[in-house]
Amino acid sequence: MFRRIEAVADEIGFFFDGRPLRAMQGETVATALLASGVGVFRSSVVSGAPRAPLCLMGVCFDCLVEIDGVENRQSCLVEIREGMDVRSQNRARQLKQGTISCR
Repeated sequence: MFRRIEAVADEIGFFFDGRPLRAMQGETVATALLASGVGVFRSSVVSGAPRAPLCLMGVCFDCLVEIDGVENRQSCLVEIREGMDVRSQNRARQLKQGTISCR
């Protein structure tokens, strides 16, 4: 569905859910995933429905992924880097005990 018009930058490698993929340097994570044929980035924490980027400008939060171990990153706002480990999010974020105080 999505494809690059032409290669205009150096190609780099990254991983999505453990699968090696290629991207063009300077692309966002969302653009690199879409151009690689990835159609589902996460599932809704409420219904489990598949989600993918909608706005590609940081407004909708449908493109949330885990990047290098950090959850809830907006893939449309993060530039892809060589060796980056991107993972889909299929659950609500887990909070660690003792990190939130209700005083």
